[in-house]
Amino acid sequence: LIKVSGILFYLSVHLIPVNPIREDGLNPKSRKRIMPDLLTEPPAIDPIYEAYVYCNIPTVAERSMEGHAPHYFKLVSVQVLIRHGDRYPLYAIPKTKRPDIDCTLLPSRKPSHPQLEAFIKHMSKGSGAQMDGALSNLPRYPSHSLCEMGELTQTGVVQHLRNGQLLREIYINKHKLLQSDWTAKQLYLETTGKSRTLQSALALLYTFLPDFEWKKINMRHQWSTIFCSGSCDCPMRNHYLEEEQRRQYSLRVKNNELEKIYVDMAKIVGIPTRQLRASNPIDSLLCYFCHNVSFPCTQNGCIGMEHFKVIKRHQLEDERERQEKKLYFLYALLATHPLLNQTVNRLQRIAEGKKDEVFVLYSAHDVTLSPVLSALGITEARFPRFAARLVFELWQDGKKPKEHFIRILYNGADVTFQTSFCKDYYKRSSKPMCPLEKFVNFVKRDMFLVFNSTSYYDACRRRPL
Repeated sequence: LIKVSGILFYLSVHLIPVNPIREDGLNPKSRKRIMPDLLTEPPAIDPIYEAYVYCNIPTVAERSMEGHAPHYFKLVSVQVLIRHGDRYPLYAIPKTKRPDIDCTLLPSRKPSHPQLEAFIKHMSKGSGAQMDGALSNLPRYPSHSLCEMGELTQTGVVQHLRNGQLLREIYINKHKLLQSDWTAKQLYLETTGKSRTLQSALALLYTFLPDFEWKKINMRHQWSTIFCSGSCDCPMRNHYLEEEQRRQYSLRVKNNELEKIYVDMAKIVGIPTRQLRASNPIDSLLCYFCHNVSFPCTQNGCIGMEHFKVIKRHQLEDERERQEKKLYFLYALLATHPLLNQTVNRLQRIAEGKKDEVFVLYSAHDVTLSPVLSALGITEARFPRFAARLVFELWQDGKKPKEHFIRILYNGADVTFQTSFCKDYYKRSSKPMCPLEKFVNFVKRDMFLVFNSTSYYDACRRRPL
């Protein structure tokens, strides 16, 4: 059996979408729901700019389009899928000093947040929260003076304190999604079993909820990075993932410039090229880059910005080919169906009048968000940056209360009409949203058409022709 999570992480550092997005996170083509001109060639890619946007360093206030609707529409549910915030690398470059990053939280150190000090005090008091299984043993906030591998940094905490504050201003203060006497039943919270995802969720919830109360926090543990819960047995998903991995390998070995860079870096470090490549140096180098720390040096020389740029540029080339070959798209459809099906079922229940789980938070990874974006057909979206957020809003038409609509937003940009199931509706309708039934039909039926199947079970087992 394939260890899917391991392969997923391998993919995660290679799949970087190519469409440039401004500092405020909005795609200039789609900010006002203007469909992109497919005949226009995309501008040249700057790998350094791409890396800065990926870092998502909290500087300027972010603009967003969440919560926008005609005045007669009522917001009835919000479901949020986040990537954890900035973290320390998961890999180390052999024979080099690890980046010197402090993971203790200090409100006086930048980047900071007005509520960071209160957050630390609240998290350190222990909790009466309901935490599934292994989650109860995880720390509530990062605290090591030299970050541990994969640990959330202060930047990562601040990114999600800002996310929570932004969503609170829109969904709580403006739309009154939750009242001050909110109950635990109104929330559905789920995270993978990593401290960085749990801590990211707690940071967002701390600034989002009308009043953060431990006893109302019921955090569920999701063992799978693709949140497939009890529907993870899918042989064809693994097949397409293997095919995508082969495609990536093939592209890499054809890239002579990339190979020269790896050879040069391996000489600097003093290890075989194969060993350097296996240590996934881009994961570590991104940490140096995002935290403005000099790249590592040895007596043989220094790893430099040119090494970084070549690897980054290859990622962008890889993304272009990935979009053309469609193997990842087929993987994404099968990988995300269980999560999207759960989302649709909940939206249907709420549209029928149920009052539970009106706010949902899934705290996850890049390898969770990336296939969801692909499966929905949002090809304009870039690869999930640190603390990326994907939001599903459910709205009720006040003039026709039985009619419900959804909006989908990615890092504050409205991408509803970039989805494969609502592109055509956008051309024919003056409504600013997508009918809920279009999303339901996509998840329950249309996702399987490309596999010549009518169900998830069948699509997971039908070999391609």
